[in-house]
Amino acid sequence: MSTATAAHSPPAASLREDAGVIALVGLAHLISHFNQLLLAPLFPWLKDAFHASYTELGFLMTIFFVVSCAVQAASGFLVDRYGPRPVLFAGMALLVVTAFGYALSPNYWAMASFAVLAGVGNGIFHPVDYTLINRKVSAPRLGHAYSFHGITGSLGWALAPAVLVPVAIAFSWRAALFCAGLLPLATLVVLWLQRGKLGLPPAAPRAHAAAAHAEGNFDFLRIPAVWMCFGFFFFYAVVLSVIQAFAPEAARQLHGVPVALAAMCLTIYMLCSAGGMVLGGFLASDPARCERVVGFGFGAAALMALVMGLAALPALAVPVLFGAMGFASGIAAPSRDLLVKRSTPENATGRVYGIVYSGLDIGQALSPLVFGALMDHQQYRGVWLGLVFMQAVLITSAFNVQRVRRTALTAV
Repeated sequence: MSTATAAHSPPAASLREDAGVIALVGLAHLISHFNQLLLAPLFPWLKDAFHASYTELGFLMTIFFVVSCAVQAASGFLVDRYGPRPVLFAGMALLVVTAFGYALSPNYWAMASFAVLAGVGNGIFHPVDYTLINRKVSAPRLGHAYSFHGITGSLGWALAPAVLVPVAIAFSWRAALFCAGLLPLATLVVLWLQRGKLGLPPAAPRAHAAAAHAEGNFDFLRIPAVWMCFGFFFFYAVVLSVIQAFAPEAARQLHGVPVALAAMCLTIYMLCSAGGMVLGGFLASDPARCERVVGFGFGAAALMALVMGLAALPALAVPVLFGAMGFASGIAAPSRDLLVKRSTPENATGRVYGIVYSGLDIGQALSPLVFGALMDHQQYRGVWLGLVFMQAVLITSAFNVQRVRRTALTAV
């Protein structure tokens, strides 16, 4: 092992130390995903309150993710320079402000303004999270760290409709968003009290001038596998955005699912996804098979989506298929993160994850515009078939990452 590599490898740590870091990072990740879904479950209420179309409501998500994309790419540099902890606190504070801002918004454009601020807060989490995991968690526990990180994200998505919809039904959409603001506030307090576990030097020392010259701030952008990972996460985001924002309603219209049952579909999907990630964490212990695991997981999910779009199904079968799709996708998630880990040079973790995960934001920004238009034109089967197509492209892009990385290694 080279001196540079040894300098950036996580030091040996006890299980308790690793667990503390993983738990705190997971909690922050849960809240970031919870806040990503503050608006989508409330679309039926917001549609009436602001007299907006699904396309206009989808545009709120587009604003959020476009801003998050720009911030995510830039925040990776901030994380590498100043360390992840101050960036994490700033992002979490913004999530608190925006949740309460949503609740107080008097009109659509006020909501759009807070979507900008929410995107700024959301954009910091992946560079922060993966920098902390990769630099503080022991190598033998990385697969499980990725698994837990993914599980908490899915639980955050599952928690959002489970919290927001009942409160909106019982009181109002404003009350639901106000309650949602209490969660990041409480989390910020916990992270501050446990801030000692999140400490990390802002940048690894450059002891050798040659290494410093070889690892310029933007040199990682020349690595083809980084851009293949970017493309993979773009297509993954399109798939995820469709499932979160439109698939439950499209399934309800196609198969006559009762409103209450349709509202449960996303929560079921996310909970089953979390279960799949437990298994996926063990499968990710062998990095050499990560592309095959990704292909299997998303391939199975695509097959179930095809059944949902083409077959005549009883209403009770719909949440079951949502759960099966979530479990299959969850299996692939830890191996998905290893795709990036294996393409990341030393001393550039924040920057690489910032660029790669900006593909996630771009996909989630563009997807609501296309699939929201399909929903407005009542092309519900088209929503599901489009989802299947994007899952097929996603699988292809995963193997392209493997091909490009092997080509680079052969060239070396």
